[in-house]
Amino acid sequence: MARTQLVDGAPRATRDAGCGVIPDRTQDGILRSRLRRTFRSLADYNYRLWAAGALVSNVGTWMQRIAQDWLVLTELTRHSGTAVGIVMSLQFGPPIVLMPLAGLAADRCDRRRLLIATQSAMALLALGLGLLTLSGRVELWHVYLFAAVLGCVTAFDSPVRQTFVAELVGDDDLPNAVALNSTLFNGARLVGPAVAGVMIAAVGSGWVFVANAVSFVGVIAALAAMRVGELRRLPRSDAGITGMVDGFRYIRGRPDLALALAMLFIVGTYGLNFPIFISTMAVTTFRGGPDLYGALSSTMAVGSVAGALLVASRRTPSLRRLRASALAFGLACALAALMPGPASFGAVLAAIGVLAQVFTTSTNSLVQLSTDASMRGRVMAIYMGIFLGCTPLGAPLVGRIADTLGPRWALAVGAASGVVAAALAAAYMARHRDNETKVAGAADDRNGPTTA
Repeated sequence: MARTQLVDGAPRATRDAGCGVIPDRTQDGILRSRLRRTFRSLADYNYRLWAAGALVSNVGTWMQRIAQDWLVLTELTRHSGTAVGIVMSLQFGPPIVLMPLAGLAADRCDRRRLLIATQSAMALLALGLGLLTLSGRVELWHVYLFAAVLGCVTAFDSPVRQTFVAELVGDDDLPNAVALNSTLFNGARLVGPAVAGVMIAAVGSGWVFVANAVSFVGVIAALAAMRVGELRRLPRSDAGITGMVDGFRYIRGRPDLALALAMLFIVGTYGLNFPIFISTMAVTTFRGGPDLYGALSSTMAVGSVAGALLVASRRTPSLRRLRASALAFGLACALAALMPGPASFGAVLAAIGVLAQVFTTSTNSLVQLSTDASMRGRVMAIYMGIFLGCTPLGAPLVGRIADTLGPRWALAVGAASGVVAAALAAAYMARHRDNETKVAGAADDRNGPTTA
Protein backbone atom coordinates (compact mmCIF):
# COMPACT_ATOMS: atom_id res chain seq x y z
CA MET A 1 0.00 0.00 0.00
CA ALA A 2 1.06 3.62 -0.52
CA ARG A 3 3.29 5.25 2.04
CA THR A 4 3.25 9.01 2.62
CA GLN A 5 6.54 10.63 3.53
CA LEU A 6 7.46 14.17 4.42
CA VAL A 7 9.77 15.97 2.01
CA ASP A 8 10.76 19.45 3.26
CA GLY A 9 7.58 19.53 5.34
CA ALA A 10 5.24 18.42 2.51
CA PRO A 11 3.82 14.93 1.91
CA ARG A 12 5.03 13.02 -1.13
CA ALA A 13 3.73 9.74 -2.46
CA THR A 14 6.22 6.95 -2.92
CA ARG A 15 5.71 3.72 -4.79
CA ASP A 16 5.22 0.61 -2.70
CA ALA A 17 5.08 -2.88 -4.06
CA GLY A 18 2.19 -3.21 -6.48
CA CYS A 19 0.63 0.19 -5.74
CA GLY A 20 1.42 1.73 -9.11
CA VAL A 21 2.18 5.20 -7.71
CA ILE A 22 5.22 6.62 -9.45
CA PRO A 23 6.92 9.50 -7.67
CA ASP A 24 8.39 12.45 -9.52
CA ARG A 25 11.89 12.44 -8.06
CA THR A 26 13.52 14.48 -10.79
CA GLN A 27 14.99 17.85 -10.01
CA ASP A 28 12.32 19.52 -12.17
CA GLY A 29 9.56 17.66 -10.35
CA ILE A 30 10.87 18.63 -6.94
CA LEU A 31 11.25 22.25 -8.07
CA ARG A 32 7.69 22.37 -9.42
CA SER A 33 6.37 20.92 -6.18
CA ARG A 34 8.21 23.50 -4.09
CA LEU A 35 7.06 26.36 -6.33
CA ARG A 36 3.43 25.23 -6.04
CA ARG A 37 3.79 25.05 -2.27
CA THR A 38 5.49 28.41 -2.04
CA PHE A 39 2.92 30.30 -4.15
CA ARG A 40 -0.21 28.27 -3.32
CA SER A 41 -2.19 31.26 -1.98
CA LEU A 42 -2.17 32.80 -5.46
CA ALA A 43 -4.67 30.13 -6.53
CA ASP A 44 -7.34 32.25 -4.81
CA TYR A 45 -8.85 34.96 -7.07
CA ASN A 46 -9.27 37.52 -4.29
CA TYR A 47 -5.74 36.99 -3.04
CA ARG A 48 -4.37 37.47 -6.57
CA LEU A 49 -6.18 40.82 -6.77
CA TRP A 50 -4.86 41.80 -3.36
CA ALA A 51 -1.31 40.79 -4.27
CA ALA A 52 -1.32 42.77 -7.52
CA GLY A 53 -2.71 45.92 -5.91
CA ALA A 54 -0.46 45.64 -2.87
CA LEU A 55 2.65 45.28 -5.02
CA VAL A 56 1.95 48.56 -6.83
CA SER A 57 1.14 50.37 -3.60
CA ASN A 58 4.16 48.95 -1.78
CA VAL A 59 6.53 50.28 -4.45
CA GLY A 60 5.15 53.75 -3.81
CA THR A 61 5.38 53.31 -0.04
CA TRP A 62 9.07 52.44 -0.23
CA MET A 63 9.68 55.37 -2.55
CA GLN A 64 8.12 57.72 -0.01
CA ARG A 65 10.10 56.27 2.89
CA ILE A 66 13.37 56.94 1.11
CA ALA A 67 12.30 60.43 0.00
CA GLN A 68 11.06 61.34 3.47
CA ASP A 69 14.27 60.22 5.18
CA TRP A 70 16.38 62.00 2.57
CA LEU A 71 14.34 65.19 2.85
CA VAL A 72 14.83 65.26 6.61
CA LEU A 73 18.44 64.12 6.61
CA THR A 74 19.89 66.37 3.92
CA GLU A 75 17.45 69.18 3.06
CA LEU A 76 15.77 70.11 6.34
CA THR A 77 18.65 69.27 8.73
CA ARG A 78 22.39 68.85 8.60
CA HIS A 79 22.56 65.05 8.51
CA SER A 80 20.62 64.64 11.76
CA GLY A 81 20.00 61.00 12.59
CA THR A 82 18.06 62.24 15.63
CA ALA A 83 15.55 64.05 13.38
CA VAL A 84 15.09 60.88 11.30
CA GLY A 85 14.48 59.00 14.54
CA ILE A 86 11.84 61.53 15.62
CA VAL A 87 10.02 61.15 12.31
CA MET A 88 10.02 57.38 12.80
CA SER A 89 8.71 57.84 16.34
CA LEU A 90 5.85 60.05 15.21
CA GLN A 91 4.97 57.77 12.31
CA PHE A 92 5.10 54.49 14.21
CA GLY A 93 4.13 55.66 17.70
CA PRO A 94 0.32 56.07 17.37
CA PRO A 95 -0.34 52.29 17.22
CA ILE A 96 0.59 52.12 20.91
CA VAL A 97 -1.93 54.80 21.92
CA LEU A 98 -4.68 53.75 19.52
CA MET A 99 -4.24 50.00 20.05
CA PRO A 100 -7.58 49.46 21.87
CA LEU A 101 -9.65 51.22 19.19
CA ALA A 102 -7.70 49.64 16.33
CA GLY A 103 -8.08 46.14 17.73
CA LEU A 104 -11.81 46.51 18.20
CA ALA A 105 -12.17 47.92 14.68
CA ALA A 106 -10.32 44.90 13.29
CA ASP A 107 -12.66 42.52 15.15
CA ARG A 108 -15.98 44.34 14.60
CA CYS A 109 -15.89 46.25 11.28
CA ASP A 110 -16.13 45.18 7.66
CA ARG A 111 -12.42 44.80 7.03
CA ARG A 112 -12.52 45.35 3.27
CA ARG A 113 -14.39 48.64 3.56
CA LEU A 114 -12.19 49.83 6.39
CA LEU A 115 -9.09 49.11 4.29
CA ILE A 116 -10.51 51.14 1.40
CA ALA A 117 -10.95 54.06 3.82
CA THR A 118 -7.48 53.83 5.37
CA GLN A 119 -5.71 53.37 2.05
CA SER A 120 -7.55 56.39 0.61
CA ALA A 121 -6.50 58.49 3.60
CA MET A 122 -2.87 57.46 3.12
CA ALA A 123 -3.04 58.49 -0.53
CA LEU A 124 -4.33 61.96 0.42
CA LEU A 125 -1.57 62.39 3.01
CA ALA A 126 1.12 61.48 0.48
CA LEU A 127 -0.37 63.92 -2.02
CA GLY A 128 -0.51 66.69 0.57
CA LEU A 129 3.13 66.30 1.58
CA GLY A 130 4.14 66.13 -2.07
CA LEU A 131 2.37 69.36 -3.01
CA LEU A 132 3.81 71.11 0.05
CA THR A 133 7.33 69.99 -0.87
CA LEU A 134 6.92 70.98 -4.52
CA SER A 135 5.79 74.44 -3.44
CA GLY A 136 9.13 74.93 -1.66
CA ARG A 137 7.44 75.74 1.64
CA VAL A 138 8.02 72.47 3.46
CA GLU A 139 9.61 72.70 6.93
CA LEU A 140 10.69 70.06 9.39
CA TRP A 141 7.58 70.47 11.53
CA HIS A 142 5.43 69.80 8.46
CA VAL A 143 7.10 66.42 8.02
CA TYR A 144 6.62 65.71 11.73
CA LEU A 145 2.90 66.54 11.43
CA PHE A 146 2.30 64.42 8.33
CA ALA A 147 4.22 61.52 9.90
CA ALA A 148 2.06 61.69 13.05
CA VAL A 149 -1.22 61.74 11.10
CA LEU A 150 -0.01 58.90 8.89
CA GLY A 151 0.83 56.96 12.04
CA CYS A 152 -2.75 57.40 13.29
CA VAL A 153 -4.16 56.05 10.02
CA THR A 154 -1.64 53.19 10.03
CA ALA A 155 -2.72 52.26 13.56
CA PHE A 156 -6.12 51.27 12.16
CA ASP A 157 -4.88 49.97 8.82
CA SER A 158 -2.25 47.51 10.05
CA PRO A 159 -4.24 45.09 12.28
CA VAL A 160 -7.12 45.07 9.79
CA ARG A 161 -4.72 44.35 6.92
CA GLN A 162 -3.14 41.49 8.88
CA THR A 163 -6.44 39.83 9.81
CA PHE A 164 -7.97 40.45 6.37
CA VAL A 165 -5.47 37.98 4.90
CA ALA A 166 -7.29 35.17 6.73
CA GLU A 167 -10.50 36.21 4.97
CA LEU A 168 -8.74 35.87 1.63
CA VAL A 169 -7.22 32.39 2.08
CA GLY A 170 -8.37 30.82 5.34
CA ASP A 171 -6.27 29.37 8.15
CA ASP A 172 -4.79 26.44 6.18
CA ASP A 173 -2.86 28.74 3.86
CA LEU A 174 -2.46 31.63 6.31
CA PRO A 175 1.29 31.15 7.00
CA ASN A 176 1.90 31.01 3.25
CA ALA A 177 -0.20 34.13 2.59
CA VAL A 178 1.52 36.08 5.39
CA ALA A 179 4.91 35.14 3.95
CA LEU A 180 3.84 36.08 0.42
CA ASN A 181 2.62 39.44 1.75
CA SER A 182 6.11 40.00 3.11
CA THR A 183 7.53 38.93 -0.23
CA LEU A 184 5.39 41.53 -2.01
CA PHE A 185 6.36 44.22 0.48
CA ASN A 186 10.05 43.49 0.20
CA GLY A 187 9.89 42.79 -3.52
CA ALA A 188 8.66 46.36 -3.84
CA ARG A 189 11.62 47.30 -1.68
CA LEU A 190 13.87 46.08 -4.49
CA VAL A 191 12.38 48.64 -6.85
CA GLY A 192 11.08 51.51 -4.72
CA PRO A 193 14.29 52.77 -3.07
CA ALA A 194 16.30 52.59 -6.29
CA VAL A 195 13.62 54.46 -8.23
CA ALA A 196 13.31 56.98 -5.40
CA GLY A 197 17.05 57.60 -5.42
CA VAL A 198 17.00 58.34 -9.14
CA MET A 199 13.89 60.53 -8.87
CA ILE A 200 15.25 62.52 -5.93
CA ALA A 201 18.44 63.26 -7.85
CA ALA A 202 16.50 64.14 -11.03
CA VAL A 203 13.34 65.97 -9.94
CA GLY A 204 13.40 66.16 -6.13
CA SER A 205 11.55 64.55 -3.24
CA GLY A 206 8.19 66.20 -3.90
CA TRP A 207 7.43 64.21 -7.04
CA VAL A 208 8.25 60.99 -5.18
CA PHE A 209 5.48 61.75 -2.67
CA VAL A 210 3.05 62.45 -5.52
CA ALA A 211 4.00 59.16 -7.19
CA ASN A 212 3.24 57.33 -3.94
CA ALA A 213 -0.19 58.94 -3.79
CA VAL A 214 -0.97 57.64 -7.27
CA SER A 215 0.26 54.14 -6.38
CA PHE A 216 -2.56 53.69 -3.84
CA VAL A 217 -5.02 53.48 -6.73
CA GLY A 218 -3.80 49.91 -7.32
CA VAL A 219 -4.75 48.48 -3.93
CA ILE A 220 -7.98 50.50 -3.65
CA ALA A 221 -9.11 49.23 -7.06
CA ALA A 222 -8.21 45.65 -6.08
CA LEU A 223 -10.27 45.86 -2.88
CA ALA A 224 -13.24 47.30 -4.78
CA ALA A 225 -13.10 44.55 -7.45
CA MET A 226 -13.01 41.55 -5.07
CA ARG A 227 -15.67 38.85 -5.07
CA VAL A 228 -17.19 39.67 -1.70
CA GLY A 229 -19.15 36.43 -1.55
CA GLU A 230 -15.92 34.39 -1.64
CA LEU A 231 -14.38 36.08 1.39
CA ARG A 232 -14.03 33.81 4.43
CA ARG A 233 -15.65 35.94 7.12
CA LEU A 234 -14.03 35.67 10.53
CA PRO A 235 -16.21 35.74 13.67
CA ARG A 236 -16.86 39.28 14.85
CA SER A 237 -16.64 40.31 18.48
CA ASP A 238 -19.42 42.15 20.33
CA ALA A 239 -17.00 43.38 22.99
CA GLY A 240 -16.98 47.06 23.86
CA ILE A 241 -14.03 49.38 24.36
CA THR A 242 -12.97 47.46 27.46
CA GLY A 243 -12.82 44.26 25.40
CA MET A 244 -9.21 45.06 24.50
CA VAL A 245 -8.32 44.08 28.06
CA ASP A 246 -9.35 40.55 27.12
CA GLY A 247 -6.61 40.56 24.50
CA PHE A 248 -3.95 41.26 27.13
CA ARG A 249 -5.46 38.68 29.46
CA TYR A 250 -5.44 36.15 26.65
CA ILE A 251 -1.75 36.77 25.98
CA ARG A 252 -0.94 36.64 29.69
CA GLY A 253 -2.42 33.16 29.80
CA ARG A 254 -0.35 32.08 26.80
CA PRO A 255 3.36 32.19 27.73
CA ASP A 256 4.38 31.12 24.21
CA LEU A 257 2.62 34.16 22.70
CA ALA A 258 4.03 36.39 25.42
CA LEU A 259 7.54 35.18 24.58
CA ALA A 260 7.12 35.77 20.84
CA LEU A 261 5.83 39.31 21.45
CA ALA A 262 8.60 40.04 23.95
CA MET A 263 11.23 38.98 21.41
CA LEU A 264 9.54 41.15 18.78
CA PHE A 265 9.61 44.10 21.17
CA ILE A 266 13.33 43.77 21.85
CA VAL A 267 14.40 43.30 18.23
CA GLY A 268 11.90 45.84 16.92
CA THR A 269 12.88 48.54 19.40
CA TYR A 270 16.62 48.40 18.87
CA GLY A 271 17.31 46.24 15.81
CA LEU A 272 14.80 47.13 13.09
CA ASN A 273 15.81 50.78 12.73
CA PHE A 274 17.04 50.27 9.17
CA PRO A 275 16.29 53.82 7.92
CA ILE A 276 18.72 55.12 10.55
CA PHE A 277 21.33 52.42 10.02
CA ILE A 278 21.39 52.64 6.22
CA SER A 279 20.99 56.41 5.80
CA THR A 280 23.69 57.33 8.33
CA MET A 281 26.11 54.70 7.04
CA ALA A 282 25.54 55.86 3.44
CA VAL A 283 25.88 59.60 4.15
CA THR A 284 28.21 59.84 7.16
CA THR A 285 30.45 56.79 6.92
CA PHE A 286 30.65 56.24 3.15
CA ARG A 287 30.09 59.90 2.08
CA GLY A 288 27.48 58.86 -0.51
CA GLY A 289 24.42 60.52 -2.04
CA PRO A 290 20.79 59.52 -2.56
CA ASP A 291 21.76 56.97 -5.20
CA LEU A 292 23.93 55.07 -2.69
CA TYR A 293 21.21 55.24 -0.06
CA GLY A 294 18.66 53.86 -2.51
CA ALA A 295 21.03 51.18 -3.75
CA LEU A 296 21.86 49.96 -0.23
CA SER A 297 18.15 49.87 0.67
CA SER A 298 17.41 47.83 -2.45
CA THR A 299 20.30 45.49 -1.67
CA MET A 300 18.81 44.74 1.70
CA ALA A 301 15.49 44.13 -0.02
CA VAL A 302 17.03 41.30 -2.03
CA GLY A 303 17.66 39.47 1.22
CA SER A 304 14.22 40.36 2.56
CA VAL A 305 12.52 38.84 -0.48
CA ALA A 306 14.63 35.70 -0.15
CA GLY A 307 13.75 35.46 3.53
CA ALA A 308 10.03 35.87 2.89
CA LEU A 309 10.07 33.19 0.17
CA LEU A 310 11.98 30.89 2.49
CA VAL A 311 9.24 31.24 5.09
CA ALA A 312 6.53 30.82 2.44
CA SER A 313 7.97 27.44 1.46
CA ARG A 314 7.61 26.20 5.04
CA ARG A 315 4.33 25.04 6.50
CA THR A 316 4.46 26.05 10.17
CA PRO A 317 6.48 28.49 12.29
CA SER A 318 8.13 27.48 15.55
CA LEU A 319 9.80 28.98 18.60
CA ARG A 320 13.06 27.33 17.56
CA ARG A 321 12.99 29.26 14.29
CA LEU A 322 12.43 32.52 16.16
CA ARG A 323 15.37 31.82 18.46
CA ALA A 324 17.74 30.88 15.65
CA SER A 325 16.79 33.80 13.40
CA ALA A 326 17.07 36.33 16.25
CA LEU A 327 20.57 35.14 17.15
CA ALA A 328 21.72 35.09 13.53
CA PHE A 329 20.25 38.57 13.03
CA GLY A 330 22.29 39.91 15.94
CA LEU A 331 25.50 38.39 14.67
CA ALA A 332 24.88 39.76 11.16
CA CYS A 333 24.34 43.30 12.53
CA ALA A 334 27.64 43.02 14.39
CA LEU A 335 29.36 41.94 11.19
CA ALA A 336 27.79 44.82 9.24
CA ALA A 337 29.21 47.30 11.74
CA LEU A 338 32.71 46.10 10.86
CA MET A 339 32.42 46.34 7.06
CA PRO A 340 34.93 48.77 5.50
CA GLY A 341 33.09 49.83 2.32
CA PRO A 342 29.67 50.08 0.65
CA ALA A 343 30.05 46.82 -1.30
CA SER A 344 30.86 44.65 1.71
CA PHE A 345 28.31 46.49 3.82
CA GLY A 346 25.65 45.86 1.16
CA ALA A 347 26.49 42.16 1.04
CA VAL A 348 25.92 41.83 4.79
CA LEU A 349 22.75 43.92 4.51
CA ALA A 350 21.34 41.27 2.19
CA ALA A 351 21.93 38.63 4.88
CA ILE A 352 20.35 40.90 7.50
CA GLY A 353 17.32 41.21 5.21
CA VAL A 354 16.91 37.43 5.07
CA LEU A 355 17.18 37.01 8.83
CA ALA A 356 14.97 39.95 9.77
CA GLN A 357 12.27 38.70 7.43
CA VAL A 358 12.40 35.13 8.72
CA PHE A 359 12.09 36.46 12.27
CA THR A 360 9.24 38.94 11.75
CA THR A 361 7.20 36.82 9.31
CA SER A 362 7.49 33.71 11.47
CA THR A 363 6.41 35.73 14.51
CA ASN A 364 3.38 37.06 12.63
CA SER A 365 2.27 33.60 11.50
CA LEU A 366 2.91 32.01 14.89
CA VAL A 367 0.83 34.64 16.69
CA GLN A 368 -2.09 34.45 14.23
CA LEU A 369 -2.24 30.66 14.07
CA SER A 370 -1.97 30.32 17.86
CA THR A 371 -4.83 32.76 18.54
CA ASP A 372 -8.56 31.99 18.58
CA ALA A 373 -10.33 33.52 15.58
CA SER A 374 -12.65 35.62 17.76
CA MET A 375 -9.64 37.18 19.52
CA ARG A 376 -7.39 37.51 16.49
CA GLY A 377 -8.13 41.17 15.72
CA ARG A 378 -7.32 42.31 19.25
CA VAL A 379 -4.23 40.15 19.57
CA MET A 380 -2.97 41.31 16.17
CA ALA A 381 -3.59 44.92 17.21
CA ILE A 382 -1.29 44.26 20.16
CA TYR A 383 1.18 42.60 17.79
CA MET A 384 1.11 45.55 15.39
CA GLY A 385 1.28 47.99 18.29
CA ILE A 386 4.53 46.32 19.32
CA PHE A 387 5.83 45.84 15.78
CA LEU A 388 5.20 49.44 14.76
CA GLY A 389 5.05 51.15 18.13
CA CYS A 390 8.29 49.90 19.66
CA THR A 391 10.25 51.76 16.98
CA PRO A 392 9.43 55.17 18.52
CA LEU A 393 10.97 54.00 21.77
CA GLY A 394 14.25 52.95 20.21
CA ALA A 395 14.61 55.17 17.14
CA PRO A 396 15.55 58.43 18.94
CA LEU A 397 18.10 56.58 21.07
CA VAL A 398 19.57 54.73 18.09
CA GLY A 399 19.63 57.98 16.11
CA ARG A 400 21.37 59.76 18.96
CA ILE A 401 23.99 57.02 19.17
CA ALA A 402 24.55 57.32 15.42
CA ASP A 403 25.05 61.10 15.79
CA THR A 404 27.38 60.99 18.79
CA LEU A 405 29.29 57.70 18.58
CA GLY A 406 28.81 56.93 14.89
CA PRO A 407 26.58 54.66 12.77
CA ARG A 408 28.69 51.59 13.52
CA TRP A 409 27.82 51.82 17.21
CA ALA A 410 24.15 52.16 16.32
CA LEU A 411 24.45 48.85 14.47
CA ALA A 412 26.06 47.36 17.56
CA VAL A 413 22.88 48.17 19.47
CA GLY A 414 20.92 46.26 16.84
CA ALA A 415 23.28 43.34 17.23
CA ALA A 416 22.73 43.28 20.99
CA SER A 417 18.95 43.18 20.52
CA GLY A 418 19.11 39.98 18.50
CA VAL A 419 21.39 38.25 20.99
CA VAL A 420 19.24 39.27 23.97
CA ALA A 421 16.04 38.08 22.25
CA ALA A 422 17.64 34.73 21.43
CA ALA A 423 18.84 34.35 25.03
CA LEU A 424 15.31 35.05 26.27
CA ALA A 425 13.93 32.33 23.98
CA ALA A 426 16.61 29.88 25.07
CA ALA A 427 15.78 30.46 28.74
CA TYR A 428 12.06 29.98 28.09
CA MET A 429 12.55 26.80 26.08
CA ALA A 430 14.80 25.36 28.77
CA ARG A 431 11.97 25.83 31.29
CA HIS A 432 9.22 24.56 28.99
CA ARG A 433 10.71 21.59 27.21
CA ASP A 434 7.48 19.64 27.46
CA ASN A 435 5.59 22.54 25.92
CA GLU A 436 8.07 22.79 23.05
CA THR A 437 7.66 19.08 22.35
CA LYS A 438 3.90 19.58 22.07
CA VAL A 439 4.36 22.53 19.72
CA ALA A 440 6.69 20.49 17.50
CA GLY A 441 4.25 17.56 17.57
CA ALA A 442 1.35 19.79 16.56
CA ALA A 443 3.40 21.14 13.68
CA ASP A 444 4.14 17.61 12.49
CA ASP A 445 0.44 16.76 12.65
CA ARG A 446 -0.44 19.78 10.53
CA ASN A 447 2.25 18.92 8.01
CA GLY A 448 0.87 15.40 7.67
CA PRO A 449 1.92 12.30 9.60
CA THR A 450 4.06 9.55 8.19
CA THR A 451 1.80 6.53 7.87
CA ALA A 452 2.41 2.95 6.88
